[in-house]
Amino acid sequence: MEKGKRTVELLSPARNLECGIEAVRHGADAVYIGAGRFGARQAAGNSVDDIAALARFAHFYGAKVYVTVNTILRESELADAEKLIWELYEAGADALLVQDMAVLRMNLPPIALHASTQCDVRSVEKVRFLAGCGFTRVVLARELSLDEIRAIHEASLDVELECFVHGALCVSYSGQCYASQFCFGRSANRGECAQFCRLKFDLTDSDGNVIVKGKHLLSLRDMNRMESIEELLDAGVCSFKIEGRLKDVSYVKNVTAAYSQAVDRIMERRKEFSRASSGRSTVLFTPDVNKSFNRGFTDYFLHGRTADIWSFGTPKSTGERMGTVKETGRGWLTVAGLKAFRNGDGLCFFNSEGELEGYRVNRVEGGRIFLFLEGGGMPAVKPGTVVYRNYDYEFEKTLAKESASRRIGVDIVLEETEEGYRVEMTDEDGNVAAGLSEWSKENARTPQENNIRIQLSKMGNTRFEVRSVEVRTEGERFIPSSLLSDMRRRVTERLESLRMESYKRPAVGVAATPVPAYPLKELTYSGNVMNDEACTFYRDHGVRRIDYAFERTAPDRAVIMTCRHCIRYAIGLCPKHHDSEMKVREPLYLRMQDDRCFRLRFDCLNCVMEVVSK
Repeated sequence: MEKGKRTVELLSPARNLECGIEAVRHGADAVYIGAGRFGARQAAGNSVDDIAALARFAHFYGAKVYVTVNTILRESELADAEKLIWELYEAGADALLVQDMAVLRMNLPPIALHASTQCDVRSVEKVRFLAGCGFTRVVLARELSLDEIRAIHEASLDVELECFVHGALCVSYSGQCYASQFCFGRSANRGECAQFCRLKFDLTDSDGNVIVKGKHLLSLRDMNRMESIEELLDAGVCSFKIEGRLKDVSYVKNVTAAYSQAVDRIMERRKEFSRASSGRSTVLFTPDVNKSFNRGFTDYFLHGRTADIWSFGTPKSTGERMGTVKETGRGWLTVAGLKAFRNGDGLCFFNSEGELEGYRVNRVEGGRIFLFLEGGGMPAVKPGTVVYRNYDYEFEKTLAKESASRRIGVDIVLEETEEGYRVEMTDEDGNVAAGLSEWSKENARTPQENNIRIQLSKMGNTRFEVRSVEVRTEGERFIPSSLLSDMRRRVTERLESLRMESYKRPAVGVAATPVPAYPLKELTYSGNVMNDEACTFYRDHGVRRIDYAFERTAPDRAVIMTCRHCIRYAIGLCPKHHDSEMKVREPLYLRMQDDRCFRLRFDCLNCVMEVVSK
């Protein structure tokens, strides 16, 4: 990393150790991973030993490992959480993602703290407060526009800004969703989200008339901001986060590689930026985010409110658009498109009811796509229907193998000494290792420099690649290949050790003096105060009235979701954006398949929709 440049970090998810290692191999500058407890994805926990192994691998490249400790904590869990934090620090973790402010009242090791997206960070005042409390980075709310991000950066220059650029979207502001807890007793703020937002609902008016029937009205497409990375950089973002701590390793490989290459293309033009880690990733496939799990893509609210953010037809992956059906026959169909299906692919389409259906491709012959169909009947798809590939068999087979390598560039100098020869290696970060060998000098009758270069460049299975070799000998010298190999091996091992010894964890934040005041004087259940230590923290920062979290004391009536997504806008009934002749009697309600009902409340001044429990 060059001094004086703004660093750019690509941050990838790690469901487990394998995903974390492959994320780094495929170009990530940092990874985030959950420990065995207290992470906001309960199903993605990992042992401290695995996190230590990941840190050792990542730190070789200067890549960081961030650990999620971002649930709200019960009183009985505080001591265990503090113990775990120390274990994570000793394992080599570079930072913790935190939601519960009780953590700031613990006896903490010298480790950087990042404010999780669960902290609902969407204002200058909130960012300034968190920075004043010692957070070195905040993860911004996904719903912010480019202008809102820029305004936060310009007002809060001393704190790093991280934002999501890819993956699944929560329909509610993160940290402000209580639907899963209310309906199923599973708290999203404690890592147990039951994905209420992916269910089917009817939309009804106050007279009980059904306006929309059986659609996934709260389900959003997936985020894709690959084309906006440079805009986000210029707005002040330094870390670009890929969502997906529940995703498999092929997803991590493909999406990480795609975004890493996109960032590198910007670096080639914008010399004032540099990657936050070292080494060059070489991938053995052509990355394509369309081939990994996706519900269709949107850049969400980055450039304002648009009509492409929802996925009412299905919460499942649709994958990549392939073309339209030309004709069908018994057990087969043909497709007009620029891409071709292959044996083993997944083919899907939306039926006449707007629901997703699909088949597995058995074989492709003569332009006909033969499907796995019971009894070999006619496929339930009509000519003219758009079809998608939601599973690319050959692509997944490629990703199941070794699909990338990452190596640190080194420059090598061989020179004579009085006693023999000296080899010096300098890596791309300026670390220098050298080794001496006593050897009697022997003049050669034929040119030797080429052989010396070849022998010193043989890095084999090491994590280095040679950029240059300089040979400084007095005339042609015969140096046995075995000696050159031995010197190269010893110096390489020393350089590997030096890289690990020279690694430095990120700086730890310092709380401001005097103690900063929280932007609000009162906190409702939406403040997510689960324990008395968090309560004391907020009181110390000027909050006078504090209600406990929804998970501890559920109110009789509550806003269980706060969304920038608006159903009224989606169906063409927004009074600010549409001139619709359709008349409905409000309030509107969402009705679940089991007849449970939720009122929708619209704050048009702030463009916010709320889902109310009663």
